[in-house]
Amino acid sequence: MPQDLPGLYFDPDKNRYFPIKGRIPGSSSKPKPLPPQNPVSSPTQVPSKPKKDTKISKLLQCRELHGKIVEFSDRNGSFQEECKKKLASKPKIWKYQDVEKDADSSLALMNITVETPEGQCAANALLTGGMNGSLSLYDVGDIGQHFSNGFNTAAEFVWPEQDDSGTDQSLKDIWKFNGTTLVLPSSISSISIPRKEYFGADKNSSVLQRALITTLGSDISGGALYTLDLANPVVLSSNAADIGRLRKHVSLNCTIWGAEISQTGHKAVVGTSLGATLVDLESGASETLCRSMSDVLSVQFIQSGNVALCGLRKGAIVTVDVRQRQRHLARHSFVHPSDNSKRPGQKTTKKFVLRGNIQPSCTVYMPSSICCLASLQMYDQYFLASSMDGSINLYDHRLTKRGPVQSYEGHVNSHSHIQLATDASERFLMSGGEDCKVRIWSIRSGEMLFEEKLSSYVPVAACWRGSTEPISKQQSSEEFLGAQTHSWDAWLGSAEGLLRMQFRL
Repeated sequence: MPQDLPGLYFDPDKNRYFPIKGRIPGSSSKPKPLPPQNPVSSPTQVPSKPKKDTKISKLLQCRELHGKIVEFSDRNGSFQEECKKKLASKPKIWKYQDVEKDADSSLALMNITVETPEGQCAANALLTGGMNGSLSLYDVGDIGQHFSNGFNTAAEFVWPEQDDSGTDQSLKDIWKFNGTTLVLPSSISSISIPRKEYFGADKNSSVLQRALITTLGSDISGGALYTLDLANPVVLSSNAADIGRLRKHVSLNCTIWGAEISQTGHKAVVGTSLGATLVDLESGASETLCRSMSDVLSVQFIQSGNVALCGLRKGAIVTVDVRQRQRHLARHSFVHPSDNSKRPGQKTTKKFVLRGNIQPSCTVYMPSSICCLASLQMYDQYFLASSMDGSINLYDHRLTKRGPVQSYEGHVNSHSHIQLATDASERFLMSGGEDCKVRIWSIRSGEMLFEEKLSSYVPVAACWRGSTEPISKQQSSEEFLGAQTHSWDAWLGSAEGLLRMQFRL
């Protein structure tokens, strides 16, 4: 009988020994436990991959160990992008309930110059428009609290309900000065400022500092187009109506649904119940861009103001070249595909006619009336569009026939004219819904980062301003996070009042 040798076993058929490599098939014996290792000499444990809800401290740890690319269980992501997503998903929110009639139509954030007894200084201002026609200017920084004229609007901290971050909740009040409110003949339908001003343009640049305001119109008269001069300083120590520097450019015998001012501030495209109109803000001259029996509910400039997008009530988004002037508008027939058929899965078609210098090959169709358009300035071929059935899509102007590039799920809408808002870095998209919830998505990935009901009314107006400063590769983690603790500021308006969202650690 062969002897048992340690680490070997004897095969009687082959009459030889074989080394034991792991557990022998059919054997019931348990392997001997390994002797305990010296903890000093044990290798460093590799940290597990972070999850989507990982805290920033965990992301910092992964960055120090693995560099700027963070590996998740289902994807890889940039450390900077993931930190920004985390900040966007955890805002601090305040509510202002004494301004419910001032901000239930449109909002715009801007930089203005104010005249103080000590001299001129820069200030952060919020221009609000109401359905009652009121146009108001608020200081949302710390300038107004040093003056006795005007009134202070206190803030109520509403989210998160349990805030243990040590946030100072008493420094979020806003200030409206005497003489900075006007009441226009009809409801404010839109407020627009040059996008270069929105992105923090230099005050000495060629961009004109002006705000474009449109009124909806009424049974007595049509809508009107105004500009508010922001180049001259606002004198806060005076009771005079500085906001009264409002200039009326043109009145139209129709409803004005919205307008956008060009990047240079010299012209504007206006969406009306009769089509789209181009207005020269220097001379006041206007010309028809597009004539339609379907209302143009939203308009946007793209490609440095050479092309305008027009969103129709019929659900189509048409592209109009604003450089070519035509005495006679060309006639175009369109066929809108629709799923509103009595038989499930069967599509019907809707025919409609437009006149203008339109590019039919670039037409986009959405399931319902176009609610809002938002062009992306950093990627001038991309634009966001929402329709009144709750759809929100991202399109590439060069590839419109292929459908949307990205879709954003979860939005709720059936008929309301709800605005979209993007931060200045164009990483995030925000909108209110008919379920009174506020939602934030990542524009690139389509991931919903925030969803919360903060009001009893639909937040229809929105604006957002964020930091656009690039982050250096040599910047440390602490410097990067410290740079993000300011300048992330978003506002939403509803019939209940104003909501202020701030994104910081």
